[in-house]
This record gives sequence, structure tokens and C-alpha cells, in this order.
Amino acid sequence: MEYISTRGKVGKIGFIDAFMMGLADDGGLLVPSEIPQISAETLKAWQELSYQELVLEIFSYYTNNEIPEADLKAMVEASYSTFRDPEVTPVRRLHDGLYLLELFHGPTFAFKDIALQFMGQFYSYVAAKQGKKIHILGATSGDTGASAIEGVRGKDGIKICILHPNGKVSKVQELQMTTVKEDNVLNLSVEGNFDDCQRMIKELFADLDYKSSNHLAAINSINFVRIMAQTVYYFYAYFQVAKANGGDVGKVNFSVPTGNFGDIFAGYLAKRMGLPVGKLILATNENNILERFIQEGVYMPGDFRATYSPSMDIQVASNFERYLYYVLGEDAEGIERLMAQFKAEGEISISEDALRKVQSEFAAHGVLGQECLDTIADYQTKYGYLLDPHSACGIAAVQQCADEGEISISLATAHPAKFDEAIRLCGIEQSFPNEISSLFDKPQSQILVDGKLEDIVAQLDQFYNA
Repeated sequence: MEYISTRGKVGKIGFIDAFMMGLADDGGLLVPSEIPQISAETLKAWQELSYQELVLEIFSYYTNNEIPEADLKAMVEASYSTFRDPEVTPVRRLHDGLYLLELFHGPTFAFKDIALQFMGQFYSYVAAKQGKKIHILGATSGDTGASAIEGVRGKDGIKICILHPNGKVSKVQELQMTTVKEDNVLNLSVEGNFDDCQRMIKELFADLDYKSSNHLAAINSINFVRIMAQTVYYFYAYFQVAKANGGDVGKVNFSVPTGNFGDIFAGYLAKRMGLPVGKLILATNENNILERFIQEGVYMPGDFRATYSPSMDIQVASNFERYLYYVLGEDAEGIERLMAQFKAEGEISISEDALRKVQSEFAAHGVLGQECLDTIADYQTKYGYLLDPHSACGIAAVQQCADEGEISISLATAHPAKFDEAIRLCGIEQSFPNEISSLFDKPQSQILVDGKLEDIVAQLDQFYNA
């Protein structure tokens, strides 16, 4: 397995080089040169594996044997040893035909832990093996930052800086990032929204001289290893539901709350690998650029809106280019033209034929604020299950997009304690886990900066040279 850019100007590179490159040097996103195909016999054999064993099996198709088996196993075991459930990503049955994949049992109570705990181990491994200085730079709409910081806090050879939009993440998300007292952690609270943070991150990675001289490494889902790690729980969830239904369920829908298209692209990759996936249901909120694309074939950012599901308050989805690459026939030159057009004009439109292909693979529903709150209240009343607002969007999308008689797995991407602001609006009082309630007594450390690239660079220069 080798890795290439969606824009065609990065030659075939190895797994560790792809991991360290993050954003492709030509501004595109790295993808495998071919998608591995998993046979039905192999899928059946995988049903009996533990989560950690399944990680190792799936990773083996992507890592090119560049990491000794014992080292990879040690990293995987360390990554998931901190999870509060022995299954790592357990599946709960809510009612007939609907299951919930709980992805919030990691140290920061969000699905980002599943990939980022491994990436933290991997960055530490590379830093030690290659004697490299690594400066991780990322943007967050809330959950990525806390999980990334948790993955590398205090680790030798690594510094991490996370940009988050000031006042546009939940209080718990902010506290999880800013109460970490480590010399290798810098939190920048940026005036603007997540798209502003993400744009500046991409600009810094696109400046190859700056990227090289400052040893930049990517933690956002522009890094393919994030996608690869998230692919695992689609397989694991399918196997758990199959076993609960006698071993053979045919195709299963997955409903995915998403703003940056990373988590649902992992589901698309799993489907392309051979997992029997029916619909991939894209659940979004009022920032519904992706819903419009799936329904109309037009990708055009609108006005930013703050919602009850802030981790999805994103207009420009950084992983969307990966899907475009595949749906448009892996035409790297065409993708480069389209992305240049998008940069110049702010809009992409695809052909009717391409749109039909999109709609054969995806359904979508943009969940408005009251619908989100109503879903939280409804499931608490009927089933005694408290959903966070992002997970509620996933459930609401299933109710709109799945047909009667189909089996659907909806992704629960965060613990409700992280979004108590929305939960209280539903008239529900919840008790916080100790790990979260203790955050409110800790001092915070963050620097407020204007949403200008030169201000970010000034802070980074000071941090890297300290």
C-alpha cells in the first residue's frame, strides 16, 4: 500500500511518510493508492475478534509492515487501555431496527479519542525512533482539541498547539482543553469561527518552507491515519449487530453526525472495503452545506450559524475533497481544477450523473434546533436514554431517511455531559462523571488572539522557540 494525493502531485509514499506529511504537499489530501478489498470469508472470521484485535487486522492492510508487529500491538493496547468500556465502542439496542454505537468511552468522552489516542502514541513512537522534533498543529470545533491534547500531553519531543473559536465550543469542551497544565501544550482561543481556524491551519501546512522548518504535524482529519482508525468501529459495530441478530443481517445503514465529513468518510471507506453498508446517512444541523450537496449536487458555504451541536458548526468540510476524488473517478487533475474553482468562486457543482451516484450512496438530513432538542427529550422519556445533541441529530436523521424494516446504526459521538447547555433546555438535569465535574475547579490557560494569520504565527514562534 502506498499513498497519493487527491491532486496528483505527490508521488507514491509510504505509511509513516503519509502520517507525517498530514496535508499533502500539493495542497490535496492523501489517500491510499488502492482501497483494500476484504472478502466475505475474512469478514466472517473477523466477527469473533476483540476491538483491539480488529484494529490490528484492519491496520495491517494500510501500514506496509513499516512498524514491527510487536510495536504496533503495544501502541494499540496502550491507546485503548484508558477506555471505560472493555468493548471500547459498545453497541446498544434502542428499539426495533435501531442501534446506537457509543463512541464516547475514551478519556475525553468523545469519538475523537478513538483515533487520536492512537495517533498520540504513534507520534511519540516516531519522535523516539527517528529522533525528531514534532510540532502538532490543529483546529477544533470542540472535541478534537481535547482528545489530541490528552493523547500527547507531557510526551517528550512533541509540542501541540490547538486553535479553537472563542466562545463557540461548549464550556466542558473548553475546560477539557484549557485546564491541561503542561509545557508542551498551547491553546489559542481565536476570534472567529471554526472555518477561520481550519483555513489558517491549512495555509500554514501549505507553506512548505514554514511546515518543514517548524516540524509541523497534523492531528485533524486531513491526516489519513485519523480516517483509517475510525474505519474500525464501523466493522466492529456491524459485527455486534449481526451477532445480535443471528449472524446475518445483510446491509445495515449508518447514520453519522458530521460537519467535517471525516467520520462519514471513514464509513464510506469501510463500505468500499467490502462492509455490507446500505445507506450512509449524513446528519447535520443548520450549517447544512453537505445536505444540500447530497440533495442538489451543489457545494457552497452559506452563513455560519451557532447551534446546539457546536462540533458540527462547520461550513467548509476538510474531508469533502477525498470523497469528490472517488465519486468523480479518481481524476486528480479534475480535482485540482475543481478545488481551484472553489477557492476562486466559493462553489462547486457536479453533473447529474455524478449526483445520481452520490445519492445512491448517501442520504442526508439537516436537523434544526428544536428538532434536535425534541429528539433528546423524546428518547429520554421513551427509552430512558440521554443523547447528546450531536447524537440526537444522528437519530433524527435515521427517522427521516431510513425505510421501514431496515436496520440502522446511529453513531453516538459524545457523552451528554459535554453539552449540558442543550440538555438543560430540554428540562433535563444530568449528573456529571467525576472526570468532567472536577474540571470546573481547575484554572484555565489559553491565549485570546485575533483571527489573523500573523497573530497565530507570532504565538507559534514564541511557543516553538521556548
